[in-house]
Amino acid sequence: MTDSKIAAITNRIIEKSRATREAYLDKVERGRSNGPARKRLSCGNLAHGFAACGSDDKQALAEGDAPNLGIVSSYNEMLSAHEPYHSYPDRIKKAAHEAGMTAQFAGGVPAMCDGVTQGREGMDLSLFSRDVIAMSTAIALSHDMFDGAICLGICDKIVPGLTIGSLSFGQLPVIFIPAGPMTPGLPNAEKVRVRQLFAEGKVGRKELLEAESASYHSAGTCTFYGTANSNQMLMEIMGLHLPGSSFVNPGTPLRDALTDAAVKQLASITTHGNYTPMAEVVDEKAIVNGMVGLLATGGSTNHAIHLMAMARAAGVIVDWQDLSDLSDAVPLMCRIYPNGLADINRFQAVGGMGYLMRELRDAGILHDDVKTVMGEGGLEPYTKEPFLEDDKLVWRDAPKESLDDGVLRPPQSAFSASGGMKLLTGNLGRCVIKVSAVKPEHRKVKAPAKVFHTQDAVQKAFKAGELDQDFVAVVRFQGPKACGMPELHKLTPPLGVLQDRGYKVALVTDGRMSGASGKVPAAIHLTPEALDKGPIGLVRDGDIVEVDAETGVLHLHVDDAELAKREHQDYDLSESHDVMGRELFAPLRKTVGSAEEGATVFRW
Repeated sequence: MTDSKIAAITNRIIEKSRATREAYLDKVERGRSNGPARKRLSCGNLAHGFAACGSDDKQALAEGDAPNLGIVSSYNEMLSAHEPYHSYPDRIKKAAHEAGMTAQFAGGVPAMCDGVTQGREGMDLSLFSRDVIAMSTAIALSHDMFDGAICLGICDKIVPGLTIGSLSFGQLPVIFIPAGPMTPGLPNAEKVRVRQLFAEGKVGRKELLEAESASYHSAGTCTFYGTANSNQMLMEIMGLHLPGSSFVNPGTPLRDALTDAAVKQLASITTHGNYTPMAEVVDEKAIVNGMVGLLATGGSTNHAIHLMAMARAAGVIVDWQDLSDLSDAVPLMCRIYPNGLADINRFQAVGGMGYLMRELRDAGILHDDVKTVMGEGGLEPYTKEPFLEDDKLVWRDAPKESLDDGVLRPPQSAFSASGGMKLLTGNLGRCVIKVSAVKPEHRKVKAPAKVFHTQDAVQKAFKAGELDQDFVAVVRFQGPKACGMPELHKLTPPLGVLQDRGYKVALVTDGRMSGASGKVPAAIHLTPEALDKGPIGLVRDGDIVEVDAETGVLHLHVDDAELAKREHQDYDLSESHDVMGRELFAPLRKTVGSAEEGATVFRW
């Protein structure tokens, strides 16, 4: 039975989503086909659609009734997580043929790496790339040749973009196939130590590059629990992956077997089998399950934005209050870096998703009455993990106990009774804060503000010795309308150093910190943003700002009469609007919505 608190929040979401969900499902119904979608095409349309195919596929597409699968991929050689996808299309086509189907590479989507663009001009395109990926997915599937779709994507904006785009084709069964994380590299504690030494000027670029290269060393997803691995958790707990497939390393026989199995499973849920369209998988309860997974694992704060946008693409209205209320009801079961020292491989080894989902399901914290790509059996298949026996893929029950309770625990003895992501409200607006990695003694900060307009300005002040005191760094004009809401990772090392020196420090910003949000309390995604005349634009150096992650308060201690006299400060953003392609995104900056609505250019 579902926990009463979870059930109440879910019912609230269902009620407020009633009209939008009904409109979405009506749109999906209009897109359905009573047979292979390509049968609706004229002879000229169809001839164009299979002109480059081999003769057997041409005949199957022209005369047969077998499903045709569309492959949408984010493959590129520069992203370690996506490089393994280079061989997937041929493997998928072979598996499709073995299942009596055809498959075509429908289209590619862009995939940029936040790890490469951190602190650079390109980072201003990062968040918007999600909506571009959604549109690219729609273009790939718009030929109406397909009866199901396979999405290949891993990292930050790519999976949310693929999800949003695929939901526009919610009449299609859709399965996501992961590529897996790279094997462990330099221990996370050592990586953090070298980064902070570099921030203090105690080691040089050579030493820092050696440490970073030892951390990020091969094909596969980065091993820390940032947005990329949070994405994989999310796809599995929402039922869009095969069970246990999220964190199997690339280039292994098990990884290949899972890819083949995913294609054959998709064959079984097309219109020619146990029809399970994506619109029926991604519903209100699946969205709640996604938020539960995010909270139980201490996942990326980026999903305080992405999940809002993904949900709305399915007609489901969720906001930060829903996320915060769920956080109060969901225990934190994992310690994975940056919320601990273990990497994602360790999580997988000690129990992984099968253990996590079984424990959450048995405790009534996950909705079990959901459809998944495995059909209508609820989440029971996801309480198992895959193995190869005599080269045959089998699933066994997940371990009965965690093999390392310093990494993964049952709900009854969780690391924290709450999920650690909260809504902060007050006279500065609404924002989120992730406290799962913040020690209790650092969760309340009341100190003078130091106002900055860029993360580079914070770094400059740090290097000049101007920040050796208690303070709240207020970094504004970093919202989606201002400059695309870049991640502010440059702030992590200096603020971490200052906290280690014994100062009370916190961050308040209308920008993002992402899945690497760590030990310093960071009130992020503040809305309304500075460019929208949000109250953050009224803050002055020396004002007392209170950040209280325990009570959910963000307050500027300036009386209303004084605030009424102040004018919003302006900031010249022209340097953030050109070079590195940023000028092309001006229409998106003008139309983007608020962070709490998903910071998306789409209007549902």
